[in-house]
Amino acid sequence: MIAGPIIALLFVSFAVWLLMRKYNAIAVLLFGGVIMQVVAYFLLDKLPKLKAPTNLAYFDFVQYITEALADTNAGVGLVIMIISGFVAYMDKIGASDALVNAAMKPLTVLKKYPYVLASLVLPLGQFLFISIPSAAGLGLLLMASVFPILVSLGVSRLSAVSLITATTAFGIGPASAIALSAASVIEMDITGFFFQFQIPKVIPLSIALTISYFFVNRYYDKKNNLVNLEEVGTNHKNESKETAPGIYAILPILPLVLLLVFSDFVGLFEPVIKLDTNAAMILGLFAALLFELIRVKDLKKVFTSLDVFWNGMADIFKSVVVLIIAADIFSKGLIALGFIDGLVQISQGLGFGAVGIGIVMTVMIFLASILMGSGNAAFFAFGPLVQKIASELGADAVTIILPMSLAASMGRTVSPIAGVLVATASIAKVTPIDVVKRNAIPFGIGFVLMLLFNYL
Repeated sequence: MIAGPIIALLFVSFAVWLLMRKYNAIAVLLFGGVIMQVVAYFLLDKLPKLKAPTNLAYFDFVQYITEALADTNAGVGLVIMIISGFVAYMDKIGASDALVNAAMKPLTVLKKYPYVLASLVLPLGQFLFISIPSAAGLGLLLMASVFPILVSLGVSRLSAVSLITATTAFGIGPASAIALSAASVIEMDITGFFFQFQIPKVIPLSIALTISYFFVNRYYDKKNNLVNLEEVGTNHKNESKETAPGIYAILPILPLVLLLVFSDFVGLFEPVIKLDTNAAMILGLFAALLFELIRVKDLKKVFTSLDVFWNGMADIFKSVVVLIIAADIFSKGLIALGFIDGLVQISQGLGFGAVGIGIVMTVMIFLASILMGSGNAAFFAFGPLVQKIASELGADAVTIILPMSLAASMGRTVSPIAGVLVATASIAKVTPIDVVKRNAIPFGIGFVLMLLFNYL
């Protein structure tokens, strides 16, 4: 029935319009999904399957929400909350600053080559983003530490801030909410997804972006006469944070190291020692607590500092985890209205097949991320549909979901309403629109290359 997919498309368009007008994303996706399921019930007399149906359709609409809450909180939601708590604690004790400072020190040998130095901030920043998965958080750390150095060497404010925002272009790794959600959708271990699929795609893309930024920034700075040697005051660090010793730099990356060492991918142990993301983060937290106890020598203070971890878990629940739950309801509404079936039929009719529909979904998420200013919101809305699309087309789910997950965070870097662009542009005293213009060429190239790398 063609009416269902058309109605679903109208709901998607209306949802995007509401999100562009700054309506609450969680509410839009949650109520949009429920309403679509109601429409599907009365129009098509069908609903998605429930694990424990109530045997009354009107109650089943609510049961979808309770099951989504239970499933998400027991799975990817818990992982994201523990990671958020860990990241918050690393930030509080100064370990995130220590990692940034340690990672950027090798670049100082290139002070005579400012645009080479500036461009190399991108791959190093991407490495930091794996362990500090907050785009705005990492952006502000780099604005406080790297931005003044680049500007003092003669790189324009606009070039410096564009590169800093570009470091958050790929949401990958065990600490990324998008990567965790993608791995959960295709029922794959996040460590395997990261090392086997994300890393091989992101390394050549990072190289391509680094080269393109070198030429683009140098060209436009000279063309617009933006080069300056003024001093910049960007002391935006949180005064409540401690100044940590250099050795604290190992703490944010410790969980990643543990996941790599104790994984099938490396295969150092026989039999393989199983360590999941939650356990790695908790081990990293315990290590941090031990470091803090040695440093402050006050057990009561160290125990009290754990509140930062719990608060970090709570904060991410009300923003990201609930958004995932709402997006799950929204995707179920689209499925109930036959949106996926219609999309598959149209793609097959046009001769697209799995490659064509994968490209369509990737472009859709990229554009949605630009419009919403949020890679999470864009991916969570459409990511859960991949498994059904792949099964309908007999395609590999990884091949479809990988570029979609990368496109979600890439789109954020060319969105003038993205939090990281607004915050960093404000500090640099440039406009978000100017940053978007500077990012547009490298990420236009990067987006096309990503599709070519994935489907050729």
